[in-house]
Amino acid sequence: MAPPLVYRQLSTCPQSRARVGQLQTLRGSVDTPAFMPVGTLGTVKGLTVDQVASTGAQMILGNTYHLALRPGAQRIARLGGLHRFMGWKGPILTDSGGFQIYSLAQRVVITEAGAAFQSHIDGRPLQLSPEDSIRIQEALGSDIAMVLDHVVGLPAPREVVEEAMERSTRWAERCLAAATRADQAKFAIVQGGLDEELRRRSAQGLTKLPFDGFAVGGLSVGEPPEQMYRMLDVTVPLLPTDRPRYLMGVGRPIDLVEGIARGIDMFDCVMPTRNARNALAFTWEGEIRLRNAKYADDDQPLDPQCPCLACRHSRAYLRHLFIAKEMLGPILTTHHNLTFYQQLMSAARREIQAGSFSQWADSLRQRWGSSREDLSP
Repeated sequence: MAPPLVYRQLSTCPQSRARVGQLQTLRGSVDTPAFMPVGTLGTVKGLTVDQVASTGAQMILGNTYHLALRPGAQRIARLGGLHRFMGWKGPILTDSGGFQIYSLAQRVVITEAGAAFQSHIDGRPLQLSPEDSIRIQEALGSDIAMVLDHVVGLPAPREVVEEAMERSTRWAERCLAAATRADQAKFAIVQGGLDEELRRRSAQGLTKLPFDGFAVGGLSVGEPPEQMYRMLDVTVPLLPTDRPRYLMGVGRPIDLVEGIARGIDMFDCVMPTRNARNALAFTWEGEIRLRNAKYADDDQPLDPQCPCLACRHSRAYLRHLFIAKEMLGPILTTHHNLTFYQQLMSAARREIQAGSFSQWADSLRQRWGSSREDLSP
């Protein structure tokens, strides 16, 4: 049987760590750098799977925590697995649930055995161990399964971050031991907060284990962007060049560019979809807040070069949809934002292959800036 995932590096940037590659999975190939739309509950909110594919997306993300709560992993397995359940034919990566336990679950108690918590939906008591996480992801049938990790918010005392990092490494070993599906790739997650030594220790411990890829986790949880970039500068050079590198839960367009420059191959984030539902569109010229009155008579599309469904209409029409609370507004803007993110990835790959990525990235830094704006609803 073919391996569940093979990474090939195709081109590199001479002035940075940026690289172009290809992930070969059993359900098709993915060009990298790649952005994965977030389909937490088996759907990328507001779009059909055909619409998601039309944005250029090749791989999407599902979530262990949410799908285990409803409709249940075993139900999805009985119905043919997550791909068949949602109708997506390409590769799927499933997050382990560690971040959702940190961000959503109530009254969480973390022990060496795993996490005990209450459901954010109905308050019922639940448990999730590393073995449980792998068992759920195997039932879902994703192409890439993430290990369960212990996520802490930042800033946090060093001893708290160190304990979580060491526990995450032990849990990663248990996830590998629990895995039974040869057709499912496994990714480890480097932790360590904003401490360079802890990040090095985490990376060094995990890269000794036979994982198919490595993620950088525990970032974009409240720290300034410059601190996130610093941790990538420390961590990425310690990861194998023959396997993919995934920056979890990131982020703004400029963060993707900065991650690519530091050697990241894969990204996911709810930002393009969540902000679309709140009338914020991403463009090459910056963010457009469609509820702003200045767009009431604006007959331009969001981007005249964009092939998305939204850009067949004017900014004035899109603004009208949001003001009138018509569901089409979030749908069209979601399609636009995801298309923009895929165009950003495609442009990055093209610039790396042309040897002009660093100049291109500098132009985007000047245009967009690198400070974190409040893009929350």
